[in-house]
Amino acid sequence: MTKIARSHPDELVVGLVSISDRASTGVYEDKGIPALQDWLGAALASPWQATTRLIQDDAPTISATLIELVDEAGCDLVLTTGGTGPSRRDVTPEATLAVGSKEMPGFGEQMRQISLNFVPTAILSRQVAVIRETPGHAALIVNLPGQPKSIRETLEGLRDDAGAVKVPGIFAAVPYCIDLIGGPYMETNDAVVKAFRPKNAVRAPRQD
Repeated sequence: MTKIARSHPDELVVGLVSISDRASTGVYEDKGIPALQDWLGAALASPWQATTRLIQDDAPTISATLIELVDEAGCDLVLTTGGTGPSRRDVTPEATLAVGSKEMPGFGEQMRQISLNFVPTAILSRQVAVIRETPGHAALIVNLPGQPKSIRETLEGLRDDAGAVKVPGIFAAVPYCIDLIGGPYMETNDAVVKAFRPKNAVRAPRQD
């Protein structure tokens, strides 16, 4: 495929990949991609567009899809959902690590920390994140859980009864990570998730 055109220099191009044998063959409706689209629509305050893929839980297919989205489509961020458990068919982490240039272990660690607030089986999740680098371009690839509720919790974090952030979500670190690898400047809706950057990396608020 050809590289996705941006309507603005700081428009984020996101690849959303749902990995499920049954959803990809039409046995049931995929809920992962709609959940991601809805959450990003609420969380991002700067321009973005998404390209989506619904694929089977097969390592060569997953790796090829991630390579296509980064190398050909030019995605800055790729979020996957599904295929991160311990069963034999769950191979998303292995397929993701296979295409990465750098592993970013903090993302998986924080996702499990968030989910452990709800279920002890969170230790069975194997989500990983990597940076994939190509000449002139780099992207962050993050494996997310498969359930919409867990997707939102891991991205957004947990709040106390007063609404204060109790456990930070992983997306708070995503905009600065994208900055560091040369991607577009992302702004977030603080009511959903507040992006964290060092003071010297913060730009004036967008006026358009």
